[in-house]
Amino acid sequence: MEVKQRIEELTRILTEANYKYYVLDDPTLPDFEYDRLLRELEELEAENPSLVQPDSPTQRVGGEALSKFEKVTHPVSLMSLQDVFSAEELEDFIDKTLAQFPDAQFSVEPKIDGLSVALEYENGLFVRGATRGDGVVGEDVTENLKTIKSIPMRLCGAPERLIVRGEVFMPKKSFEALNERQEAEGKPLFANPRNAAAGSLRQLDSKITASRKLDILIFNVQLAEGVEFATHQESLDYLRKLQFKVIDNWLLQSPTSVIDKVMGINDSREQLSCDIDGAVIKVNDLSQRQMLGSTAKCPKWAVAYKYPPEIKPTVVENIVVQVGRTGVLTPKAVVRPVRLAGTTVTNATLHNQDFISERDIRIGDTVLIRKAGEIIPEILEVDFTKRPENSEAYYLPCTCPVCGAPTRKDDDGAFLRCTGAECPAQLSRNIAHFVSRDAMDIDGLGEAIVEALIARDYLKSPADIYFLTLGEMKSLWQKGELAAAKLLSAIEASKSQDLSRLIFALGIRQVGSKTGKVLASQFGTLDALMNATVEELTQIPDVGAVTAQNIVEWFQQPQSQQMIEKLRNAGVNFESKRSMTDTRFAGMTFVLTGALSKFTREEATEKIELYGGKASGSVSKKTTYVVVGENAGSKERKARELGIPILSEDDFLNMLA
Repeated sequence: MEVKQRIEELTRILTEANYKYYVLDDPTLPDFEYDRLLRELEELEAENPSLVQPDSPTQRVGGEALSKFEKVTHPVSLMSLQDVFSAEELEDFIDKTLAQFPDAQFSVEPKIDGLSVALEYENGLFVRGATRGDGVVGEDVTENLKTIKSIPMRLCGAPERLIVRGEVFMPKKSFEALNERQEAEGKPLFANPRNAAAGSLRQLDSKITASRKLDILIFNVQLAEGVEFATHQESLDYLRKLQFKVIDNWLLQSPTSVIDKVMGINDSREQLSCDIDGAVIKVNDLSQRQMLGSTAKCPKWAVAYKYPPEIKPTVVENIVVQVGRTGVLTPKAVVRPVRLAGTTVTNATLHNQDFISERDIRIGDTVLIRKAGEIIPEILEVDFTKRPENSEAYYLPCTCPVCGAPTRKDDDGAFLRCTGAECPAQLSRNIAHFVSRDAMDIDGLGEAIVEALIARDYLKSPADIYFLTLGEMKSLWQKGELAAAKLLSAIEASKSQDLSRLIFALGIRQVGSKTGKVLASQFGTLDALMNATVEELTQIPDVGAVTAQNIVEWFQQPQSQQMIEKLRNAGVNFESKRSMTDTRFAGMTFVLTGALSKFTREEATEKIELYGGKASGSVSKKTTYVVVGENAGSKERKARELGIPILSEDDFLNMLA
């Protein structure tokens, strides 16, 4: 089979699999088979870039990051809806419509709590997607929308031009997984799926959007050239035939049946895969819609019934503190069980000390609680009239509840963080950092292996890596002697890494790879660095007062001292191989640009830093030299405009000689 035919066949198979999995929820292709075919397609397209089609499944993973979103004027405005908040208001809307059109039918649909977008197709090909914006002008988020696998990239039998409207949302499972990652990484949690979806869709890097696993439901035809519909229901059926993922709807007529369905949707919202905040009620007949007309902002033929948030009282029975993988302490209120939005709530997030102090939340307090965005239980306020006598203000602990090490506020003061070098809660992340490429560079010791070693109780500190035995390593594989021996060899080799890498690997806050090199060059040995004072450290370029304090405090911790002794006993190198005796580049800033042929950028940067200089990524008035390779672009032009000396690679080599 010719390459072109195979690419077309793979595109067809994978597109059909996407439709059945993401739209019909009826997967027919096993995951491993899908991944194998996708990999084959990626390889064929890499070898034949001229054959890559815009609707290829490979184009859904995210492309190059954008610098900004372009504005888009909607050919058909995306109007908002008039909100109603009671059964009486909804009944009034229905009665008024029936008075004018006694045979009117109403389409009742769940109101997805997401972000409204317009998708535009030309000759069946998805060409553009934009946010609603103000209804007239939105933002072009085409590349991000391509990452949503339920959006068809090409339509069969579509008109020459088609624009549809839908709601992008984050499924509850995706939202929970995202917040779990945020919590593990010590990052703020998203309040609700809508905020998470909106933030994800407006990422300048579409690869981030792809990782968030967004979805969409289509609910309207904005424009369909050459196609006419008599009713809204006909248009939805048409969209389903084109293989869009279309919102569920019910056709009803009497006020009672409409109101019952609206309330029924509310009662069953916990069973939905996505978050909703109401129901939409629309006149089904399109000619009746036209006669009813619209105001400047809203159509008169539709309303949105907004469900009120459920708020209930409960009692804070305890406050517990969890320690995330980054060492951040997260307080959580244990509350008396209460039924909220269809589930039993037993705890609520308290975010941080500021949140607790602002609301003065204490153990024993009666509080009002709700589900933020119907997902995360949150405390709204305290009923101070029911506060027990002798209650005490709550403060996060000064020591880690897991390992007992002192806690310290982040620089912005929002979070407390454990400072323990061997804290079990942070062990997995600390080891991952310790073995990373810029640190000890232990190839093969990936996250899965680290987690398995921790689970077997073989690792309680990053230093324990150097005491692993062949038997312990072999236990990870059925026939793993060769793999185990190779990994142990990589661990052994890392012992001779330069001191600068070890300093970075220790994970001291604000001590990055570059600072590690400076410290290693200045002090020469780890022991000398351990004995340095804050005053001595602040005399070193790139080491400020906060960083100096972090370094001194880290080495003073018993856990840190224990880990250092383990590393010493293992024979890890504690000396710098390149003390800073030659400071010829001290006070100079270099910028590297263009394709360098005589050394890599990493090698050039290493040399600059070795001799006391700095390597920067941008040209400014503070730049001393710009080193240019082939095809140097804007940085070289800017250097000439500012009158900054430009060096060829040979010029730079002469300075190093």
